[in-house]
Amino acid sequence: MNVASWNFQTWRGYFELMRPANIVTAWADILVGFAASGSGIILIQLINGDANFGVLIPLAWLLLATTGLYGGGIVFNDVFDADLDAKERPNRAIPSGRVSLRNATLLGSLLFAIGIGAAFQVSWLSGAIAIFITLSALLYNSLAKHHPFFGPLNMGLCRGSNLLLGVSAVPGIIAERWYLTLIPVIYIAAITAISQGEVHGGKKITGVLALILIAIVLTAILALGILPEYTAIAALPFAIFLAIRILPNFIKAAREPLPENIRNAVKIGVLSLIVLDATVASGFAGLYYGLAVLILLPISMKLAQIFAVT
Repeated sequence: MNVASWNFQTWRGYFELMRPANIVTAWADILVGFAASGSGIILIQLINGDANFGVLIPLAWLLLATTGLYGGGIVFNDVFDADLDAKERPNRAIPSGRVSLRNATLLGSLLFAIGIGAAFQVSWLSGAIAIFITLSALLYNSLAKHHPFFGPLNMGLCRGSNLLLGVSAVPGIIAERWYLTLIPVIYIAAITAISQGEVHGGKKITGVLALILIAIVLTAILALGILPEYTAIAALPFAIFLAIRILPNFIKAAREPLPENIRNAVKIGVLSLIVLDATVASGFAGLYYGLAVLILLPISMKLAQIFAVT
């Protein structure tokens, strides 16, 4: 193997560790949190020429923060699973030898540092949330993911906190919008629960539980319409699209919990986080803002064709 080929394989290994398609879904969390903070309307005004570009500064820092935090979390997922992957997924970057365990650890640590540092550029509260996400990700990767209850809950908290990180663009709004974290918590809990059988197959009861959790999420994103600042009719088309994308795959995985069916459900579920975020974002900031978030979906899907999602 020549040097050029070796370099390509090495760099690809680093990108595989970071799961680029998944990071794009984390951007969507920030955008929906940004909308819920009331800043989404200002962003639309900016597009219309009625606001200055200063509103983009905290958003840019938060997008960089979530890139580092999510990237670091997913890298450490493979670091902690290195021995297991050597048996079950030998083609992954670390067991295949394309990235050493030491370098993967350094990469994950650097990404976490970037994420926390970027968050502190917005506010001390944003920085505190970033630290919480970092600790929660490490707890999940090292211990919680092996537990059938605390694993899904822990991962859901990571994702819910990521949405809260977007809300922290306006720190004072967090006390009013904290409940929004429950939506990704429940959604991710469903995905994480069903993903436990993606290697050896799962149990039907787990698939049924995941479907119940998805139904709760779909109900909740429309029930937000009771809030005066949330327009359910704007969210409805996105909610229908979300249901069409995820329910058939989750139903199939629940009926036939084979590894392939479960992996497909998990992949669609992860990528559809963007649709979930677009749904909630449209309720808070309008149809056009929701469509802007939804643009991330084809980007994430294209990256998913190049780099693994799970």
